[in-house]
Amino acid sequence: MNLQERLMADLQDAMRANDGIRKDAIRMLRAAIKNAEIAAQHELDDSQVQQLVARDIKHREEAIALLRRANRPELVQVEEASIKVLQGYLPQQISREQVEQVVREVIANLDARDTSQLGSVMREAMARLKGQADGRMVNELVREYLKQ
Repeated sequence: MNLQERLMADLQDAMRANDGIRKDAIRMLRAAIKNAEIAAQHELDDSQVQQLVARDIKHREEAIALLRRANRPELVQVEEASIKVLQGYLPQQISREQVEQVVREVIANLDARDTSQLGSVMREAMARLKGQADGRMVNELVREYLKQ
């Protein structure tokens, strides 16, 4: 079962269970997938769908920050619940220590010495960690190790 089939099955389950938050989160994601498929003029594969899920989670995290500033805790709870639903469709995230290990390996392989080589190190590290680690954390670690 591919990811889109799983989304459809989970949507049906959420509708049967009358789980509004889960149902709404999946519907919004399916709409984003459909729009991306129309733009690309072909059906998306699982990795492309996962990229959309990650992007949707990032948008919701940004919305949470704005909602907290606006003092809207009830909407923050809804967004946080939606993020938990969406995270179930992403591959398991690896720990910070594992990311550090990959970053050190990439820096050693590329023989990077300073921040002028940040771009090449980030490209290689993100290719290895695709979908398994947050880009901000990887960038933070790369900068930290290149400054040493």
